[in-house]
Amino acid sequence: MRWIAISGSRETNKEIERDVRDTVREILERGDGIITGGALGVDWFATDEALRIDKGAHQIKVFLPTSLEMYADHYRKRVTEGVITHDQAEMLIAQLRSLKTINPYALIENAQNSIVDMRSYYERNTSIIYAADELIAFQVNESSGTQDTINKARRKEIFIELFQYTIP
Repeated sequence: MRWIAISGSRETNKEIERDVRDTVREILERGDGIITGGALGVDWFATDEALRIDKGAHQIKVFLPTSLEMYADHYRKRVTEGVITHDQAEMLIAQLRSLKTINPYALIENAQNSIVDMRSYYERNTSIIYAADELIAFQVNESSGTQDTINKARRKEIFIELFQYTIP
C-alpha cells in the first residue's frame, strides 16, 4: 500500500470539494491510503470521504500538531476569535474523535507540542511528508501552509500532483 498525502487550504468551494472527494475515492479504490492534517477544508473533505469508503479506517492516517484535546481546545478558541463558526469547530472535533474511536492508530497525535501555532502546524507537515510516498495538493490562493508541504515534498523528491485554485 502506498500512502498519499492530501494537503490543502481551509478556504474551499464546491469545485475543490468535488476534486478532493474524487481524488480520495480513486486512491482508496485502488488499495492505497491517504494522510491528512486533520484541519478544516481539504483535510476534512478527504477524511470524510475516506471514512465513507473505509469504514474501519485502515487506509487513513491523520496527523495532528498536538494532542486531540489540545487541538479541540484550539478550534473552540478560534470560534471565540471569529475565525471559524461553532458548527465548523464541532464538526471537525467530532470527525477526529470518531476516527480515533474507529481506529486509534489512524489518528497520530503529537504529545510533545503544548501549543497550536505556525511552528507546530509546519512540524505536522514535516511528519506528513515523512510518512508519505507522494503528495496531492489542493492549493488555494497560493496558501503558505500548503506551499510549506509542497516544498517539503520537493526536498524529499516524492511525486507531487498540484491543483491550484483562486477564490476571491
